[in-house]
Amino acid sequence: MKRTWSEKIRRAADAALHNKSFVMGLVLIGFLLIIALFPQLFTSYDPTKLDPSHKMLSPSAEHLFGTDNYGRDVFARCIYATRVDLQVGFFSAIVPFAFGTVMGILAGYYGKWVDMVVMRFLDVVMALPFTILVVAIMAVLGNGIRNMYIAIWIIGWVTFTKLVRAEVLVMKNSEFLMALRISGFSDMRIIFRHILPNAVSSAIVYLASYIVMCMLTCASLSFLGLGVQPPTPEWGSLMNDGRAYLAQAPWITCFPGIFIAVAGVGFSLLGDGMSDFLRARGR
Repeated sequence: MKRTWSEKIRRAADAALHNKSFVMGLVLIGFLLIIALFPQLFTSYDPTKLDPSHKMLSPSAEHLFGTDNYGRDVFARCIYATRVDLQVGFFSAIVPFAFGTVMGILAGYYGKWVDMVVMRFLDVVMALPFTILVVAIMAVLGNGIRNMYIAIWIIGWVTFTKLVRAEVLVMKNSEFLMALRISGFSDMRIIFRHILPNAVSSAIVYLASYIVMCMLTCASLSFLGLGVQPPTPEWGSLMNDGRAYLAQAPWITCFPGIFIAVAGVGFSLLGDGMSDFLRARGR
């Protein structure tokens, strides 16, 4: 008997909730999302307000993470930076994911010159480290979060394309797809109804780790003064603010680093959980 969509969703949700890695990752990322959406619930301090009379205070009941060299509350800045970093992670990843998936399907399904052009571009881009290419593009475009998005979008889709193309090549000559072609199904119907749902699974798993990479790239660029610009709080820029005061006030750098680590662990656990779930479903 054919299962309904509601039954499929219920069974998938039940399997996911029995996966410890997925649940732990979901809890961590869910907590960060709550912080990002409702930062005022966690702190009453203004993250950009200067208070020179309270600069570089050590952590206390009044200032949980201490204050920085301008007297700003580090806890408030970490809390409000969560929204910026998660936004960067999601928006930097979703465009390469969508575009890379489409390009991977087209290259794998149609082959010939389409595949040749796409793969040659992939070879050129993947010959150099991701961060170096992003920095090089931003050197041309200029500083700022918008240019950072553009730089990551230009480079980021190549890995998704490679993953999806490999999945499509496996399915391309299967008896199932050959039967669909013989039955007169159009290419668009075959691609979007039958290839896409099966080929995108590996890209979805990679998406979780790619979000982390985008957040780390943003933090690195902000640390270098290329990404999110002051006074907007961002974990990488917060770490950069405390670089000159590591001996006197290590909390300025340490606490934003802990937030980055928590986000990285959360998304990594989500990716591992989804990988286990999809592998089990494939068996």
